[in-house]
Amino acid sequence: MKSHFPLKTLRRDSLCSWRLHAAIRSSDPVIRFALVVACAALGLGGCNRAHPTRWQGYLEGEFIYVSAPLAGQLDALAVTKGARVEAKAPLFTLERSAELSTQRQAAEQLEAAQAQLEDLKKGSRPTELAALEAQVDQARVTAELDKIDFQRIETLYRTSVVAESDYDRARLTHERAVAALAQLNAQLATARLGGRADAIAAAEAVVRSAAAAKEKADWSVEQKAQSAPRAGLVYDTLYRSGEFIPAGVPIVSLLAPELLKVRFFVPEADFATLKAGDAVQVSISGRPVLTAHVSFMSPQPEYTPPVLYNRENRAKIVFMVEATFASADARDLHPGQPVDVAR
Repeated sequence: MKSHFPLKTLRRDSLCSWRLHAAIRSSDPVIRFALVVACAALGLGGCNRAHPTRWQGYLEGEFIYVSAPLAGQLDALAVTKGARVEAKAPLFTLERSAELSTQRQAAEQLEAAQAQLEDLKKGSRPTELAALEAQVDQARVTAELDKIDFQRIETLYRTSVVAESDYDRARLTHERAVAALAQLNAQLATARLGGRADAIAAAEAVVRSAAAAKEKADWSVEQKAQSAPRAGLVYDTLYRSGEFIPAGVPIVSLLAPELLKVRFFVPEADFATLKAGDAVQVSISGRPVLTAHVSFMSPQPEYTPPVLYNRENRAKIVFMVEATFASADARDLHPGQPVDVAR
C-alpha cells in the first residue's frame, strides 16, 4: 500500500528521520502506517521543541575624544594605545612657552594694580602725615600767641592807649593765624582719608581687569595640558610627539566602561514585549553570560518594506534596541564583538 502522507512537512530531526526511514523500509503496510503516524505526532511534540527567543547583535562603544581648544605642537604624550587610565590622569601636553610668558605678565600686572589700590586706600605716607601734624602744631602755637597779643592790644585800645590802626593790625593777625590753623587741620584730615572715592573705584576696576586677564592666561596654560575626564581604556592615540595639532582636533580617544553597550535587533513581534529597564542576557564567545539592561528602543524600524505592512513584510521588520552593562562587567569588553541576546 502506498502512503500519501505529506512526508515533506516532517522535520528531519534525528529521531523523526530514523522512524521515517524505518517506515519506508518496512514491508508491512500496517507497520509502515503506524510508524509514519508516530513520527508525525513526535514532529508536533518532542521533535519540534521550542527554543528561547534569541536576537543577534554586537557591542558598540561611545568614545570620548580628548582635544585641546588651542593649537600647538605635541610636546609630550603621556599614554599609550591600549593602556587603562584613571580619571584626571595626564594624557598629553602641548608646547606652551608663549602661554606661560603671558601668564607671568598677567600675574605681575595684577600685583601692580592691587598695590596701587592699596596705596590709594592708605592715604599719605607716615612721614608726610608727621610733617603735616608738625605744621598744625606750629600754626596752633602761632594762633595762641596772636590771640594773646590781640587781647592785650584790645584792652589798651579801649583805654585809648594805642591807636586804632594798631588794634586793627592785631585783630587781623589773629584771624589769619586761626585761618591758617584751620587750613592745616583740613589738609591733615584729607591726607589721612586716602584717595577719593572715584579714584579708588577706578583702581578697583583696574584690579578686576587684571584679574580677568590672569584667569584667561591661567586657562590657556591649563588647556595646553589635558587629562582624562573619566577612567577608561585608551582606545587610540591619533598623533605622535612633535607633530603640530590644530585647535580642537582629537589627540586621544577613550572608551569608558559605562559607555560600552550592546546593540541588537528585535523583530516586530518581540519588540512589543520589551521596555526600558528590562534585563537581557548577553552571550559572548569565550565569556560567561552577562546581564544588561535595556536603555534605548528605536522608535523607527531598521528595515521597512517598500509598500505596505502586510503580514509577510511585517515579519521582516526589526527594531534596534540598546542595553548597557554594569561598569565592572563592561571593563574587558571590546566594541565590534558579535553577541547573542536573550530574555
